[in-house]
Amino acid sequence: MDSAYPSSPVLSPALQEIAAEAAARQKKAGSHSGRHSLPLRVGTRGSPLALVQTRAFLTTLTRFCPVLRDMNAFQEHQINTTGDQVQNRRLAEIGGKGLFAKEIHEALVDRRIDFAVHSLKDLETTLPPGLVLACTLKREDARDALILGPRLEQSDPDDPYSALPEGALVGCASVRRQAQMLHVRPDLKFGLLRGNVQTRLDKLAARQCDATLLALAGLRRLGMAERASIVLSPTVMVPAAGQGIVGVTVREDDVELRELLSAIEDYEARAVATAERALLAELDGSCRTPIGGYAQLIPVVAGDTPKLHLTGLVAREDGSFLLKRSISGAPEDAARLGRELGCSLRRDSPADIFEENA
Repeated sequence: MDSAYPSSPVLSPALQEIAAEAAARQKKAGSHSGRHSLPLRVGTRGSPLALVQTRAFLTTLTRFCPVLRDMNAFQEHQINTTGDQVQNRRLAEIGGKGLFAKEIHEALVDRRIDFAVHSLKDLETTLPPGLVLACTLKREDARDALILGPRLEQSDPDDPYSALPEGALVGCASVRRQAQMLHVRPDLKFGLLRGNVQTRLDKLAARQCDATLLALAGLRRLGMAERASIVLSPTVMVPAAGQGIVGVTVREDDVELRELLSAIEDYEARAVATAERALLAELDGSCRTPIGGYAQLIPVVAGDTPKLHLTGLVAREDGSFLLKRSISGAPEDAARLGRELGCSLRRDSPADIFEENA
């Protein structure tokens, strides 16, 4: 694990006190207080993107609490999840996106780790009993990016899919992305393409497909933003709920860590994540249901509290049905806005698209 965290002038006396107490407890032989000793154990997937996100989170934490930097305060635990192990089937066929967190959360419940770092879009809507989302970090760019193969070039900037010839094969594992593209271009063909970012790009370069889609946030965090051929506006491709946000889960009864993590909570990320996850919870679709959710805080008048604007989408996997609606309100009403929009979308969508075996 990289232990070289950069310095920062930001200093939180409350967090310094917590860290100092942890260090003192660590030095006491035979302490059985039940409180934390160092190092704190952080669970993460082992993919390059997951590790970049985890180490960026730890850097942020040590900026707020510099005393942790020189104490070997953190121990990284890379955990191989079912979602990572099974690469030849859609997530929908093996249990849904929660499979990127299942083994990590089992380790958290069993106290083998102290907290866990996730891409928020990979977290199940309802966390396992006893676990909570303790912290959300500042959102990266939430948009999706279309990556073109070596034989294709962008043509009309106002028509992002015009670069794809008739019947082009798009490598994709997301029913959300597939449904939205097919709604506009029913001629397109889709083939399963899973794996980490570099694996997908390598398969595209090997011409296993004509194009693929990736989250721009992941490309940016990996220093590969230039690989995005076309960045898709959220009005063209509604992102996944939580896309671009890193979330940290802990045990609900771990008051000490929750207090520590609350200091680096990003207000805007928490507001938009709350709205998007409430939307998902209300729709309660199967893992085969294409669902999108994207919230923003939009300034109304300079100096005033911004409004929260939430867009939600429900579709059929083949793109033959697509319903997209938006709602706005106060950020403190984020959960209510998500539930209200989700209820509206569910009410006016065919019931069968929410069924597990539809």
